[in-house]
Amino acid sequence: MKGIPLTGDFANGGVSFWYRQIGIPDRRAGLPGSREYDVAIVGGGYTGLWTAYYLKKAQPDLRIAILEKEFAGFGASGRNGGWLSAEFAGSRKRHAKARGRQAMIDLQHAMFKSVDEVIGVAREEGIDADIHKGGLVHVATNPAQRRRLRAELEDLRTWGYGDDDLRLMDRDEQRERVQVAGTLEATYSPHCARIQPAKLAVGLASAVAALGVDIFENTTVTEIRPRQGGGSASAVTTRGVVSAEYVIRATEGFTASLAGQHRQWLPMNSSMIVTEPLPAEVWKHIGWSGNELIGDEAHAYIYAQRTADDRIAIGGRGVPYRYGSRTDDRGATQPQTVALLWRMLVKLFPAAADSRVQHSWCGVLGVPRDWCSTVHLDHATGLGWAGGYVGSGVTTTNLAGRTLRDLVLRRDTELTALPWVGRQVRQWEPEPLRWTGVQLIYALFRAADRHENDRGTTTSPYARLANLISGR
Repeated sequence: MKGIPLTGDFANGGVSFWYRQIGIPDRRAGLPGSREYDVAIVGGGYTGLWTAYYLKKAQPDLRIAILEKEFAGFGASGRNGGWLSAEFAGSRKRHAKARGRQAMIDLQHAMFKSVDEVIGVAREEGIDADIHKGGLVHVATNPAQRRRLRAELEDLRTWGYGDDDLRLMDRDEQRERVQVAGTLEATYSPHCARIQPAKLAVGLASAVAALGVDIFENTTVTEIRPRQGGGSASAVTTRGVVSAEYVIRATEGFTASLAGQHRQWLPMNSSMIVTEPLPAEVWKHIGWSGNELIGDEAHAYIYAQRTADDRIAIGGRGVPYRYGSRTDDRGATQPQTVALLWRMLVKLFPAAADSRVQHSWCGVLGVPRDWCSTVHLDHATGLGWAGGYVGSGVTTTNLAGRTLRDLVLRRDTELTALPWVGRQVRQWEPEPLRWTGVQLIYALFRAADRHENDRGTTTSPYARLANLISGR
């Protein structure tokens, strides 16, 4: 941490700064013993909460239980960068192979609508999550990034993005919105809103509980079992067995902790830092009065927001993976990652160089082997799941929850026809291949960024090799 300015009350870990702001919620009671339900949901993050919310709204007599090891919103839902974004994880061409190009375009349009759906539910349920729909600015800070930015824009035009959905910004507009040092070119999309993630998670959990959903916290699920011989599916916990017509796995980056799921989704680590509140004089130099979300075109990319209380929160991958799919529940971030994020913050926002870091933390997100999100329900086994959001889950979880609602209720809708429904993805390689591969991929991405920052005018061959190895 040498050379990194820290506040006197700096904290590393402890779930996230978002919970430091509002306080850790009081834990609900654990499962009191074996029970029977219509739907059991494993995981109390956004996916599980949205699924329960929409199911209970659609059919109030359903008996629904959420089983959560810690407390609702403990994982990525309470630790993320606060991007309520229409960006969708994975290859569009790969999704289009399932049901055609138009189906992928429909999926993208569904993501556009999902941003406003979350905002609308928050308003309806009285959830104050510091939501501000200021849009998303992506910046390119070297020639290679600028080429990718333009190529991505051209490609997205063929996948349902019109001029009103994404466009290049002229230099005057970019400077007027936000001063990001070194920007050569930038795009703007209106389909993104800033949120305070923990406030959304806590508010949504309260709304779900008020509908009559049983949320059992401090309840560890060790195994999910399919129905056999006409019986029920089940979730085996340390407090008893929950039997249900359907059991939904909504565990995202913690999926590897379930029996038989160790290689299903890779728990990718992502880290964040947040500054102390910045004075008005600093904001005069930076601008950012529209509260847009900020991202860049680097391979080891960053994501940033201006918080409601005038801090800068910025995140990136840091140390991406722990051997054996292990996770660090306490959320402590390695000192070198804190230093890396601080350097990126100062590079992009030099006016903030005299500010201090008040909190750093990390969390895990789920990555499928093909890097594409999926949602699925098997009526024969009674098992379903959604996830593999690869860091784009704040909005995608809402779409997943509504899609799982329709699948459980056997509705044939526009949502159940989307190409991410029912996709089967092969497992990750066993260790040590998995760990070696991920370390190599991110070493190549970091090398690519260095190469492009130094002298590259086109995408580095290191990045192309990393994409080839990763299977993106």
